[in-house]
Amino acid sequence: MRRVKNGDTVSIRYIGTLDNGRIFDSTEDAGALRFTLGAGEVFPALEAAVCGLAVGEAKNVLIPASEAYGPRRKENMKVFRRERLPAGFEPKVGQTMQIRLGSGEELVMRVVLVDEKEVTLDGNHALAGLDLTFALQVEKIE
Repeated sequence: MRRVKNGDTVSIRYIGTLDNGRIFDSTEDAGALRFTLGAGEVFPALEAAVCGLAVGEAKNVLIPASEAYGPRRKENMKVFRRERLPAGFEPKVGQTMQIRLGSGEELVMRVVLVDEKEVTLDGNHALAGLDLTFALQVEKIE
């Protein structure tokens, strides 16, 4: 029976959950996730979990925040005076927006707080600081 090894391209199905049981992602609607082990396309911890499995084998794996999207960082939070936003733009909590820093770097940030004078944006990944659990099954090895 063939087992997944470094360099193989695999297809897996999974349900990703948080500590509270909330599903943050699933391959149910989009179809299997296909990636090549060793190519850096997914978290190294997910590659390690799949390595050695055969088609049809299933496994639950916990990936700590430090091995997934990392910790939430305060330096990824930015507060802007409302007058610095484009005229007529009305920010709403939860929406994302692209901003350009003075260095020319562009960031996608999420609006987390809006008041009369300021808007607080969060550049952290939505799953930063969270441990991720994957219930996965190998569907195909190429």
